[in-house]
Amino acid sequence: MSDLSVLQSTIQAIRPASAQALREATSAMADKVKPVGSLGLMEDLATRIAALRGRVDLPDPAAAVVVCAADHGVAEEGVSAFPQAVTGLMLTAFGTGGAAVAVLARASGARLVVADLGVIDPPAVPGLLDRSVRAGTKNSAHGAAMTVAEATLALRHGIDLAHELVDEGVDLVALGEMGIGNTTTASALTAALLGCDAASTCGRGTGLDDVQVTHKISVVDQVLARHAAVFDDPLATLAAVGGLEVAALAGVVLGAAERQVPVLLDGFITGAAALVAARLAPASTDAMIAAHLSPEPGHALQLAALGLRPLLDLQMRLGEGSGAALAINLVRSSIAVLNEMATFASLGLDQTSPVV
Repeated sequence: MSDLSVLQSTIQAIRPASAQALREATSAMADKVKPVGSLGLMEDLATRIAALRGRVDLPDPAAAVVVCAADHGVAEEGVSAFPQAVTGLMLTAFGTGGAAVAVLARASGARLVVADLGVIDPPAVPGLLDRSVRAGTKNSAHGAAMTVAEATLALRHGIDLAHELVDEGVDLVALGEMGIGNTTTASALTAALLGCDAASTCGRGTGLDDVQVTHKISVVDQVLARHAAVFDDPLATLAAVGGLEVAALAGVVLGAAERQVPVLLDGFITGAAALVAARLAPASTDAMIAAHLSPEPGHALQLAALGLRPLLDLQMRLGEGSGAALAINLVRSSIAVLNEMATFASLGLDQTSPVV
């Protein structure tokens, strides 16, 4: 099948979460020995996953953290505090286990999967998946970041990767990314998809000062003005603005949603990928879980548009999938509560008995 046919068939196969399973899980959670709603978002988390999976008897999930990496042509505009060579250097840290996401994936018992979607100078790292579409995007301030065909191929790579992981037994996917310049790309993509201005989506990224943030806003304004004519088409918008890893992550969301597997979003960059997925397949939001809230100003806008509430707010802005990896054990804990916590009936209590 062509890349476009795979994308279209995946989108068409995504169905909303099961209302019946949601009712059953909500009832089961209400029967637990506790005041109703006293575990807060943990209760909602477990019931949402049950609805997505279409079953209440959920297994302890096997998790994978998927990090997609690529370089961004817009970095030529001086929008990052770090040089573009850092993208490749960080892939080495992922591969050798020293990066934050590698540490946090190990701590959560998750498999770490790293894929190169378009790094200009990728290192020779054992285990690095070569899914390169091209060596970095073009500069979106001066033209389209990539062609629609390239964006579609990157989406397909993400779909295929999600399918491969699910076929191998993974039933919880956490998203991560790496790519110098990608907060600028995510800012432009978010503004384009949500119809807001650059100032509301641009933050400090890798540590910009006020002058640098002002410059970043001006670059995003330039990107938005150049490509405004295509913003009613999410695929064309993705191609015009970028980036390759964002496209692949959107594909992972779509592929996982098709297989009814939950996806933990990390921060601002993966939020941009989630917006793309949601525009292509609105029902894919049922598979999305917001791991945390990033200080990047555009992230709260993304989550509001997706109808998601973050599980954590630790002021994390590293990216890589670090926040998503941290939330894996929250997902596991919520499922354990649904499966293992005693009920009023199992303890011989009337449901109106006081619980302390």
